[in-house]
Amino acid sequence: MKHLKKLTTILLLSVALFSCKTEEKESQPNIVVILCDDLGYGDLSGFGHPVIETPNLDKMAEDGIKFTSFYSAAPVCSPSRAGLLTGRSPNRAGIYDFIPGPRKSEDCRDIVHLQAHEQTIPAMLKTVGYSTCLSGKWHCSSHFNSDKQPTPGYFGFDHWFATHNNAAPSHENPKNFVRNGHDVGQLEGFSCQLVVDEALNWLKNKEDRNPFYLQVCFHEPHEPVASPAQLVEKYMSQSENEDQAQYFANVENMDKAVGQLIEYLKANHGDNTLIVFSSDNGPETLMRYYRAKRSYGSPGELKGMKLWTSEAGFRVPGVFQWLGKETFNGTTDAVVSSLDFMPTFAELSGAALPDIVLDGQSMLPLIETGKMHREKPLTWAFYDAINERMVAMRTNDWKIMCRLKSDTSYVENFHNIYDGNEQMIKEAELTDFVLYNMNEDISESTDVSEKYPDKFEEMKELLKSEYAALLEGSFVWERKE
Repeated sequence: MKHLKKLTTILLLSVALFSCKTEEKESQPNIVVILCDDLGYGDLSGFGHPVIETPNLDKMAEDGIKFTSFYSAAPVCSPSRAGLLTGRSPNRAGIYDFIPGPRKSEDCRDIVHLQAHEQTIPAMLKTVGYSTCLSGKWHCSSHFNSDKQPTPGYFGFDHWFATHNNAAPSHENPKNFVRNGHDVGQLEGFSCQLVVDEALNWLKNKEDRNPFYLQVCFHEPHEPVASPAQLVEKYMSQSENEDQAQYFANVENMDKAVGQLIEYLKANHGDNTLIVFSSDNGPETLMRYYRAKRSYGSPGELKGMKLWTSEAGFRVPGVFQWLGKETFNGTTDAVVSSLDFMPTFAELSGAALPDIVLDGQSMLPLIETGKMHREKPLTWAFYDAINERMVAMRTNDWKIMCRLKSDTSYVENFHNIYDGNEQMIKEAELTDFVLYNMNEDISESTDVSEKYPDKFEEMKELLKSEYAALLEGSFVWERKE
């Protein structure tokens, strides 16, 4: 009898434990992050573009949350992607600019990559039972698909279908995709559709019942732009030339791919799936380099473009929708960032955050209630900025920017911190500060440092403190071979 009671107790405990685990898994949302490449703040119809039609993203914003003060981690691709994956300023990872190929250079850019010790969102989510997939652009290493540097699979992606940088030779019929370490070869179709097709195939063929983390990284609308002929023809009468029509069609083609993905998610995972949409940085400047002939992206009301520390460099469209969950619904001007993804997803999934310095904070209160207090300012130090001021900080309604001076001259642009320039950058002085009230002046047209002297001094001291901490934690590259 005693044995029977003991056995019964064990069985009841087992059932309770299993039930608890099942409830936990069912409460964990699927998470889908959709990231565009060089999409400008003003490139979606829902964000004010007068010509381009993006009905699927507009509907997603209507049904979910539209963020009008959403920031990427950097004003250029590689550091922005590293920041999203790690929840840390990309400077901490030593990714200061876009990563070129492995051609040896004095400043060590050829060895820059997301290093093996970095903690990422997919790796964190795998600790609490998530299945993970990356489909699209990677651009977090100089040696792609090589044993010289970690691949996406090393950082927690169970399945990955990716390119090093841009789709080549263009978005149409690319031939440079790699699937789980194996070259795929020539593909037929346009990159955004191919990327979504891969994501859907992974979802359809996933054998486990685990919640999933899916990261969809479009190449659109980064050069070299190529779009379906029928969409190009649609925009010809509203465009300056065919190149502009190609760009407009490129954004709509991306929107169609988003619509295809959302339709599947609603039909098959509509009970508990968080979908996040944004861009890695602002729009490319037309003809900044010889291949940028179709870069007709719009910054909207913002100042600057890609590679600027003015708003258009890293203030980007942001749209969230949580299928099957009641959330705040509407437009918010709360200051949020892709750096916030890791702490947000940790809280949603029950995962423990890595025991490292993070630069983001959980957005869950905002998602649930529409309110959020930004505790940690957003700070950028982009040393290859096109505009004069390399350092910027945003907190609540205020943004402050400054130049860097070394001895008697301003610091000239550079791509990387390495042992050859470490001392110079660490001794450089913050100077020539300007202050903007972003609540009143989204275009950064008027420096209000004299109008608000107390706030100006407060923001100066805060920026000095935040930048010093960031610089102290910035990785310095050194060639060891």
